[in-house]
Amino acid sequence: MDNFVEGLSEVACDVLVIGGGTAGPMAALKAKQRNPNLNVILLEKANVKRSGAISMGMDGLNNAVVPGYATPEQYTKEITIANDGIVDQAPVYKYASRCYEIIEELDRFGIRFQKNANGDFDLKKVHHLGTYVLPMPNGDTVKKALYRQLRRERILISNRYMATRLLTAKDGRIAGAIAVNTRSAEFLVLRAKTVILCMGAAGRLGLPHSGYLFGTYENPTNSGDGYAMAYHAGAALANLECYQINPLIKDYNGPACAYVAGPFGAYTANSEGNRFIESDYWSGQMMQEFYNELQSGKGPVFLKLNHLHHDTVGEIEQILHKVERPSRGRFHEARGTDYREKMIEMHISEIGFCSGHSASGVFVDEFARTTVEGLYAAGDMANVPHNYMLGAFTNGAVAGEHAADVAAETELPDYDPEFVARERERVLAPTRRDDGIPPNQLEYKARRLVNDYLQPPKVTAKMRIGQQRLSEVRDDLETALVARDAHELMRALEVSSILDCADMAAHASLFRTESRWGLYHNRVDYPDKDDDNWFCHTLLRKIDGRMVSEKRKVEPYVVPIETEERTAYDRLRVQKQA
Repeated sequence: MDNFVEGLSEVACDVLVIGGGTAGPMAALKAKQRNPNLNVILLEKANVKRSGAISMGMDGLNNAVVPGYATPEQYTKEITIANDGIVDQAPVYKYASRCYEIIEELDRFGIRFQKNANGDFDLKKVHHLGTYVLPMPNGDTVKKALYRQLRRERILISNRYMATRLLTAKDGRIAGAIAVNTRSAEFLVLRAKTVILCMGAAGRLGLPHSGYLFGTYENPTNSGDGYAMAYHAGAALANLECYQINPLIKDYNGPACAYVAGPFGAYTANSEGNRFIESDYWSGQMMQEFYNELQSGKGPVFLKLNHLHHDTVGEIEQILHKVERPSRGRFHEARGTDYREKMIEMHISEIGFCSGHSASGVFVDEFARTTVEGLYAAGDMANVPHNYMLGAFTNGAVAGEHAADVAAETELPDYDPEFVARERERVLAPTRRDDGIPPNQLEYKARRLVNDYLQPPKVTAKMRIGQQRLSEVRDDLETALVARDAHELMRALEVSSILDCADMAAHASLFRTESRWGLYHNRVDYPDKDDDNWFCHTLLRKIDGRMVSEKRKVEPYVVPIETEERTAYDRLRVQKQA
């Protein structure tokens, strides 16, 4: 295994982008194109060539706003309704206004999107109201195409460096980051005028039903590091009680993809083969109906394709088994599941934080700015709701351009060397112990407690017990965790981030004393929605070393929405015919 190497280096840049998945490469690319004179660094704890949630590609765009199919106003209304009205519309509208130019740019990169006989983009309807899904026949080439662009612009890429904490100046503005090499444990101080966090979802928060640590719905390398770093730097995080929970294939760490199969005629069904929800587009209310059906006498829940023509099923298999998750086809083959003959059993994923499918993330405005000056966030860890892969590309571009403009007018801030020394001691503490608890065991314990005490439906007494039990895990983390090589050190740091996210999930969930967003924040003790007191964002941040939550009003809508429209997703269940 890797040996530990004592070392501390320092570099300086104008724009530092942390995270090489989806948003990060686009942010770095746009920052460099905005001002070629700037020094832009892209930092990644794995390798940018195959990192992030799209490391194996993607089967389509979930939220493409293409002229002729939808308008920015229509999309903004759709997302506001899907998120129960708790949306600052300015970032959503900006995304909707810019995403088409990003699609065209990706098309020029060589990433093909499905087109009709006239050569126009061929979108499919899945959402409750609009038409936004655009299939990608060669979606497995996304990372390759992105990497070519990064090399073309000569952007400096630092692979195998894991960021651990952000640096701030005396006045509170961002000053850079601290990172550790995941192969040698050498330290790197990266001074920067602006920093863009693009570190993905907190995908390893809950424990999958399989019990496998890495058998998660989300990319398991996304362990909530960005959420934890933003929190410790004093940035506000929004609506963390609005968990990500998704439908997935039973015993397989991937989505059932009803949104892909739906346009071909597939749908979510109960054990009787009957459809019970009007729309397969993911929302908290859809997941609540899914949960209700599982608990009823008509569960389990299935993805139904066996009524379709065999050629149609073959086309669906080509998309689902060849692009994003090739292991999916092998899983079904080993189980003897043929889509043409059997319905596919589905279940509910573990909980996580992810704005890509929900709304929980670092609070940002329409320029991707956080509440810390000079710090930006984009992709699954920023709180622009339901933004998916195209949102990560688009908002990454927005962040890169704005961060470049600010960096060009900013002097390089100073940082506190004593903070760096303390951080080195914190990070390396597990390596100083001869014996103790390995990271995988402590991680399993923390995530099992998340399932036991924080998984919805949420119960106040259980969440409070969970907080106490998680504090005991933190004691173990600080006094007994051991790392025997640099790889285990990386895993130990990920456990620390997971534990931070678990603490934030409990705190935020206890703060909002109502039920909202369907299953995402279903509080048994407070079963009703309370617009009078809770039609607002909740912001969580670190103040004087303590976790604090507060309310923040929803900004006036850019696109007006009637009160009756806001409740459209509450009526997803198929009504019985008289």
